[in-house]
Amino acid sequence: MSDKFYEFEAQNMRNETVKMSDYQGKTVLVVNTATKCGLAPQFDGLEDLYQKYKDKDFVILGFPSNQFANQEPGNNDQIEQSCRINFGVTFPIFQKIKVNGDQTHPIFKYLKSELKDFWGPRIKWNFTKFLIGPDGKPVKRFSPRTSPAKIDQYLQQKNMI
Repeated sequence: MSDKFYEFEAQNMRNETVKMSDYQGKTVLVVNTATKCGLAPQFDGLEDLYQKYKDKDFVILGFPSNQFANQEPGNNDQIEQSCRINFGVTFPIFQKIKVNGDQTHPIFKYLKSELKDFWGPRIKWNFTKFLIGPDGKPVKRFSPRTSPAKIDQYLQQKNMI
């Protein structure tokens, strides 16, 4: 596996280009999110995880997607407002993207090719999570049902924090 992750960019909610190389040396958790999903309460756990480790070179990057049961129908402003007001999210949230199909965002194309799950590379649902080590190498893919608390245990077991 390579550190190709640092070659990618994404648009944040202010329409600014953010280079993934800005996160070099940090442990990064990339998550495809949806505010109307039944798994949206994971935002709370993700925010707790972010607050716990943000000063230890850890960051969570949220990428909203509307590809699963129309659970992220809003525009970028509505999504950002919902994340901040309804869920108290302070970690970076990017503009809505596609995580599957012909228009898959390059970050997700890369992560899916590097870390397939039991059923293959396709993302099955909201809140699929990808862990990238401080060296930029993808480390682990977590299913939508994997709680942030379990990810915390993994980070501690693997001495990633």
